[in-house]
Amino acid sequence: MTEAKKIGFALCVCTGKCPGFEKMDMWDFINRVRIELPVEYAFIHPQLCEEDGDRFFDDYLREDRKYMIAGCAPTMQYKLFRDAFKERGLDVKKNLVPLDIRDMTTEDAFQLVEKTLKELGAE
Repeated sequence: MTEAKKIGFALCVCTGKCPGFEKMDMWDFINRVRIELPVEYAFIHPQLCEEDGDRFFDDYLREDRKYMIAGCAPTMQYKLFRDAFKERGLDVKKNLVPLDIRDMTTEDAFQLVEKTLKELGAE
């Protein structure tokens, strides 16, 4: 498996009611990411920063992979997910690729993910 295929993609939509996602069709976005871009998989989670997000990370995180999470500000993602990554023996700064896609259109968010994957060497 190539390094590019070891990138898991999650769209965290802050319950789906955050005004920051009003310009985006989240279903069109996630389908384009999973079909058109070199990610191993793509899915939507309603709120990874909640307790069920911690339980999810406990089952989900593996050492041999990077995780790209599109959602809120990268600084917040590092803070919110630091403990979950640490509990699995992962360095959040090394294994997490956080993207802030709030207030973007579907196309703008897609282009940011595509650009970031290219910068990571994904093909």
